[in-house]
Amino acid sequence: MKSIVTIGGGTGQYTLLSGLKKYPVALTAIVGMADDGGSTGLLRDELGVLPPGDIRQCLVALSEAEAIVRELFNYRFDAGSLKGHNFGNIFLSALEKVAGNFEEAVRVSGMVLATRGAVVPVTTHNARLVCRAGELVIRGEHNITPARIPAGAVFSLEPAVYANPKAVEAIERADCVVIGPGNLYSSVMPNLLVNGIPEAIRRSRATVVYNCNLMNKTGHTDDYSVADYAREIERRVGTGRLDHVIYNSRVPEPELLARYALEGEYPVMAACEGLSCSLIPADLISRKMPAPRAGDPLKRTLIRHDSDALAALIVSNCLGGL
Repeated sequence: MKSIVTIGGGTGQYTLLSGLKKYPVALTAIVGMADDGGSTGLLRDELGVLPPGDIRQCLVALSEAEAIVRELFNYRFDAGSLKGHNFGNIFLSALEKVAGNFEEAVRVSGMVLATRGAVVPVTTHNARLVCRAGELVIRGEHNITPARIPAGAVFSLEPAVYANPKAVEAIERADCVVIGPGNLYSSVMPNLLVNGIPEAIRRSRATVVYNCNLMNKTGHTDDYSVADYAREIERRVGTGRLDHVIYNSRVPEPELLARYALEGEYPVMAACEGLSCSLIPADLISRKMPAPRAGDPLKRTLIRHDSDALAALIVSNCLGGL
């Protein structure tokens, strides 16, 4: 059976895994550990646990349990002292305390959710994402995400941490490694800042794919093109290491574009000059609008990848079909 390793976090990886799990492939989701906002951030600070939020999303994406169980893990309290907390985050944090380590908590949660594939934290060490630009220092993913990042900013993890050996092994054995989609600097890049991950990608014989974002993020990737995103990824994994770049070729509906424009966000420009890899343009925008969830304090994107279209492209172009 062919193996696919995905690297990322948040909604982007959830979307990707939701499509890939429909194929007869061995899946491993390597998940970032830099999240420190919302329910996840409170649990990290108050209980001293590793961040459960992105892990929980990937577990639910790969789950083959009944719908009510998946909904339970995604349930967010909208009143009382637990307001804003997600049940799945609390469950994972409690399991970490009971089991004594985060990896065991993830494994047991996977059993409860009957996941079709493995979910692996990129590191089991506690670290925070840091952005530096001259005298400006921004600490924490939850502070970096809404900030305006100056050109030439340098990102790092503090303290420097080493990769989970299971993540390194999965990358080295993979037939295909898929990076993104997701917020470039606060969701995707933190995985590539972990010592051992870029090196494993360079050693691996896997086909390496980058899924480019649909929309640019204000203050982070203003006016970025497909080539700009790909070059940022190659700065970490090595120039020329990307075999394929998948990007969207369809213009979103005018009413959606107008809503994004109010916040200064526009589609990623489909310019790919200077890239030596294979380019795969396609209509990747989902026609389904995300349903709002009670108690969710986060602004959810309205222009999202079509999980089935994205998965189909990866399987047909990067694994030669099945």
